[in-house]
Amino acid sequence: MITFSGPAGVTTYRAITLKHGLQLYANHKIKPNRLWTPTNMLRAAGEITGETYGRGCYRQAIADLTTWINANGSIGD
Repeated sequence: MITFSGPAGVTTYRAITLKHGLQLYANHKIKPNRLWTPTNMLRAAGEITGETYGRGCYRQAIADLTTWINANGSIGD
């Protein structure tokens, strides 16, 4: 069992779920939920990666989140 705890763990969990939400939208045009619009997902990805994503830059955001997760991912403190 993996437990994400502390600020680092929460950010990692957020990045992983956001990456999968973006993949769902990029591949099938299905929003994970009502509040996760494509714009909101790209904005949240930018908060994590430090990049700015324009409309339709889902694949770039997914790639950047994957890189961020591999470099900074943590299950907690």
